Amino acid sequence: MDFLGFARRGIELPTSDQKDQHRFLIDTGGFIPAATVVVMRDGNAGLEVLMLQKSSKVAFGGTWVFPGGRIDEEDKVFDEKGNIDQLSTAAEAAAREAYEEASISINPTSMVWLSYWVPPSNAPKRFSTFFFATKLTNGDTKVVVDDEEITEHQWLEPADAIRRHDNAEIELVVPTWMTLNQMTCWKEADQALIALRQKAPDFYETRMCDSADGPVAMWEGDAGYQDCDPNIPGGRHRLTMSQDGYNLELNNS
Repeated sequence: MDFLGFARRGIELPTSDQKDQHRFLIDTGGFIPAATVVVMRDGNAGLEVLMLQKSSKVAFGGTWVFPGGRIDEEDKVFDEKGNIDQLSTAAEAAAREAYEEASISINPTSMVWLSYWVPPSNAPKRFSTFFFATKLTNGDTKVVVDDEEITEHQWLEPADAIRRHDNAEIELVVPTWMTLNQMTCWKEADQALIALRQKAPDFYETRMCDSADGPVAMWEGDAGYQDCDPNIPGGRHRLTMSQDGYNLELNNS
């Protein structure tokens, strides 16, 4: 099967079928195409992910993120018909950014496609972003940040990164928080990769709304998504960002 119109080219795509995801496009008007990769390793206490702090001089300055950035012309991969292989192109970009930002060499074909994010319409810069995941095979690899776009790095357990965010020790944007929350399900990197290969990538087209508890990021499946009204009763697929921390609601009733 040609998954979502992308040639496989060795990328580890999930085995689940997902038909209505035609919106996964690099060349989408108004968006800046980007890619990022969750680099995992097995630490002494369990699964850890590489987190990088962005310089205050760049977009999302000061936030802690996964290695990644915009997709450049040099990243483009073409299929046998001369068409852009979008998924492989995004993986190439994520691998290049990981090397430029943290001096980590990653084989793009080792990546599993995790999710795709489209930002809200009022975002100052609208990066449409492919998220991948991979395991660092050489545990002795030394991370060296570029000291330009990236100023610091840490290997963190996903739950610890969320705790630090809740304690106002680090700053996370919504896609990073949501990805970390998903990664708390697994104790080992291989366990995470096996599970991710068995599921379709998640698609998030974010709408930001206001509520009495604070800003709310909403996604398809939430009863209030279409009208951007968090008070409409029904199913929930949202992240409420209150002063007491982030609260994820995900249910069908």
